[in-house]
Amino acid sequence: MQLSVSSIPVHIFRLALRTLFCMGCLIVACHEVSAQRQFDESKEVGFAFGTAYYMGDLNAGKHLQGRFSPSYGAFYRHNFSQRISVRVNYFQGRVEAWDADSSDPWRQNRNLHFRNEIRELSGWVEINYLDHRLGDPGDRFTAFLFAGLAAYNHMPEAEIDGQWVPLQPLGTEGQGTTWGEAQGVESYATSGVSVPIGFGFKSNIGAFTAITFDWGVRKTWTDHLDDVSGLYADRAVLLQERGEMTAALADRTLIQEGELVNQGGLQRGDASRDDFYGFVSASISFRISKKPTTCWSEIQ
Repeated sequence: MQLSVSSIPVHIFRLALRTLFCMGCLIVACHEVSAQRQFDESKEVGFAFGTAYYMGDLNAGKHLQGRFSPSYGAFYRHNFSQRISVRVNYFQGRVEAWDADSSDPWRQNRNLHFRNEIRELSGWVEINYLDHRLGDPGDRFTAFLFAGLAAYNHMPEAEIDGQWVPLQPLGTEGQGTTWGEAQGVESYATSGVSVPIGFGFKSNIGAFTAITFDWGVRKTWTDHLDDVSGLYADRAVLLQERGEMTAALADRTLIQEGELVNQGGLQRGDASRDDFYGFVSASISFRISKKPTTCWSEIQ
């Protein structure tokens, strides 16, 4: 199911509008300040490399857990003043987790796993703790906070017989089946909006170059980054309406309690908690605006 305007809850739209309004107000305020002090303003483009992670039913509440893969991205940063910047980003990274890696015996026995390639387009406002101007030798280092809004798409996959299979079209929790309709289970979207929030550090390494380290987590409104949310679907219905592969990927339990073959209706995940994902990255950026002045002491 593709995400449409009508399928996005009203509270998400309200949050997005509030975020955009606040960002707009900050941009206007920054522009007024920078109009008075043009030497504070600069523009950068940069490239980021790092890793991604997620928190959800296969990683409950633990940051920087799971199996890591390289992530990458690019961004544009507009520094309006020494304290405030706006940054537009593209990130892409894979999140992956396995019940086999858990210390919880119940999760080990559940034996699920997934990987998911997440692509994100985001924009956020950065607030520096210290005055920082790109190119100024007196403003070499600062920490910063950031928050904003992002759009992303994803597709969880699982491995079976040596092949990685997309899970959303299969309906492993009964989506698109008669059992799922009776339980009120609907197919989930493979795109959505999220709210990035995090912190980082940036430092000048020359008149035209800066390096940045940042860590940000994304609040989402989906519980399906891992394809795990609620209950096991009825195995007989899955076999009849979705086929053997769906039934095999829906229930991979190692030892069935009481020799129970069909776990339909039993707990598979926690539908009350949405998933999160995050990026940790190091980046290098280059000034693309006019040449900075070399007489910083004269304009203090």
